[in-house]
Amino acid sequence: MEWYLNVLKNYAVFSGRARRKEYWLFILIHSVIATGLVIVDFQLQLYFILYMSYALVMLVPCMSVMVRRLHDIGRSGWWFFVSFVPAVGPIVLLVFLCLEGDREANQYGPSPKHTAA
Repeated sequence: MEWYLNVLKNYAVFSGRARRKEYWLFILIHSVIATGLVIVDFQLQLYFILYMSYALVMLVPCMSVMVRRLHDIGRSGWWFFVSFVPAVGPIVLLVFLCLEGDREANQYGPSPKHTAA
């Protein structure tokens, strides 16, 4: 839960770097919450009002942590738009998000993994 809250604290920070652990734990908790809201919406017949509200609020934090994750592997945040290329784009983005970050400092800052260790 700490990783989820750290992303929310830095919700509009598009500079710097984010570790794989930070990104994927945030996505895991975000997915669990979103799934829970869909179930609640379905049970209460709210027509996805809770889920859509949550998704709208979380749009900027999700984008910022993805951009910082791309920075960790030395890629620009603009690489997010590769996901709009049919068929191969989402696969390329997924591979980028799974790659280990640069061990040394890159143009986006020092390594968050190796400075914390």
